[in-house]
Amino acid sequence: MLRTLFIDFNSYFASVEQQLNPALRGRPVGVLPVMAESSCCIAASVEAKTFGVKTGTGVAEARRLCPNIHFVLADHAKYVQVHQLAVAAVDRIAPVRQVLSIDEMECELTGRWRERERAVELAKQVKAELQRSVGAYLRSSIGIAPNTLLGKLASDMHKPDGLTVIELHELPQRLFHLKLSDIQGIGPRMRQRLSRCGIDSMQALYAAPRDVLVTAWGGLAGSDMYDKLRGQWYGPRATTARSLGHSHVLPPELRTPEGARQVLHRLTQKAAMRLRKQGFFATSMQVFVRCAHRGPHHNGGERITQLGETQDTAILLHAMEQLWFSGLHLLPRPLMVGIQLGGLVLASQHTPDLFEQPDMAATQQRTNQRVQNHPVQRDRARLMAAVDALNRAHGKNTVYFASAHHALDTAPMRIAFNRIPDLETER
Repeated sequence: MLRTLFIDFNSYFASVEQQLNPALRGRPVGVLPVMAESSCCIAASVEAKTFGVKTGTGVAEARRLCPNIHFVLADHAKYVQVHQLAVAAVDRIAPVRQVLSIDEMECELTGRWRERERAVELAKQVKAELQRSVGAYLRSSIGIAPNTLLGKLASDMHKPDGLTVIELHELPQRLFHLKLSDIQGIGPRMRQRLSRCGIDSMQALYAAPRDVLVTAWGGLAGSDMYDKLRGQWYGPRATTARSLGHSHVLPPELRTPEGARQVLHRLTQKAAMRLRKQGFFATSMQVFVRCAHRGPHHNGGERITQLGETQDTAILLHAMEQLWFSGLHLLPRPLMVGIQLGGLVLASQHTPDLFEQPDMAATQQRTNQRVQNHPVQRDRARLMAAVDALNRAHGKNTVYFASAHHALDTAPMRIAFNRIPDLETER
């Protein structure tokens, strides 16, 4: 029985650029995170892919493969805005059950729409609505199948602009031409684990008993994979965020210890605002640095510290400074920096501190004086809320901590796998 209609947008970032800029249409396009010779493509247009350019191809190599390639600087806010238009367009035709990433979404087929002919007609209507309301250059491949995993595999079978149906009675033969790596989540390490279990092809994966897959995956995920490959229907699983963070590849002019520090201040302020917007308190912070020249003594480094439950920007900035000056500031030629806030606690489960913190920048210090209703914390929370409201109303960086002043235009929004950035807090 057909249950899912899976939509995968082809060469999404590059296609958005071509849709919004007619001069790029029909041309090979590479999207770069930084306009620098040391950069690499985070997306390539369909035309560029025909020359062998793909995600991860360096600038020099892309030029060698495709001398006429046109490079554009990634604009993630633009990609999120077009994504929102696309979700709305699909939802007008068939309710969107879940958004899996910036370029993937799924609709559940119900009633008579589960019949093959009707499902195919619905997919054609989705494609037509996307072309009408978003644009002809935002092409999509659609997979129709019994569940999400099979729908994703079907959508990948014919690109660009494909439409593929896999029915239950066609299993497992329709999958046998695929590689193990075609299944999302099976990377090099997972392939090694499968190989140790005697699984080196899709045929072997399908033939393996359930307990072998449990062993290979190290738990229930193996049992789930056994069922998914056989077309069993499953719904989206509720997940609780455990961490949030930001990282940034430094532009050449900021590849110095001081430049890296300024960008870390900017990343921390972004993460703090996002923490408050999503209703979390953090209990740990990690800061990491990767260096331009890798070697046994200066590959990079990371530091981590525990915090009292906080979403206060000043406390987080102070913690970041302490981690930075614990040795990270001595690393030569920083190339990338990042921060990760962990041990997230929902605001509804937050336990206020029993002790006043007169100096909110002194992260781990406590006084011996018990206070009622935590007036300092309450005032700080109002202050942070006011800062966030001003930035939402009047644009990013309307109000900010001065330590990020020289890095305000760096670390723009980035789109991570399976997470859509919030335009209000991450621009």
